[in-house]
Amino acid sequence: MKRLSTEQVEREIAALDTLDTKTLQVRWLELYRREPPPRIRAGLLRLGIGYRLQEKAHGGLKPQAVRLLRKLAAELRTERVLKRSGSDASDAAPPHWAAEGRLLSPGTQLMREWNGVTEVVDVVAEGFVWRGRTYRTLSAVAVAITGTKWSGPKFFGLVPPAPGRRSDAHQRGSETTMEVSS
Repeated sequence: MKRLSTEQVEREIAALDTLDTKTLQVRWLELYRREPPPRIRAGLLRLGIGYRLQEKAHGGLKPQAVRLLRKLAAELRTERVLKRSGSDASDAAPPHWAAEGRLLSPGTQLMREWNGVTEVVDVVAEGFVWRGRTYRTLSAVAVAITGTKWSGPKFFGLVPPAPGRRSDAHQRGSETTMEVSS
């Protein structure tokens, strides 16, 4: 397939709405050089075809991103197998795909004031240490601190607030800081 211009891609994507499922399956085969997954609906076929058209015109994911996605998929499959088999994976190291583990390197220290008490969490290779106990995820620490369900990255101010909204930390009048110790 020759490289398409942006305008050509936009026209082809717009035309996908007029195609029936059978025609979409043929188009999928042309673009991906393999049959579409069985029982896939027309809407998802359109999304996949649209993505592939854009990928062909503008370039796809970087090889590093493809490797990471493949690794994540393999880890998720392994985790699913462990859950089905009833194995207890709680002693295992945190999975690579845990966002908190990738964003924070060991040695990082997170601090958050909650109900007048400054809570300190250390990032270690095995997860997160709070009050001498190791947790697999930052969200588990946030739940332990507050007693309610929280997103760990949000609780510790690692996720920016939605546009036009103040963070929960500021709404509650508490501070979140992050320090890196060597």
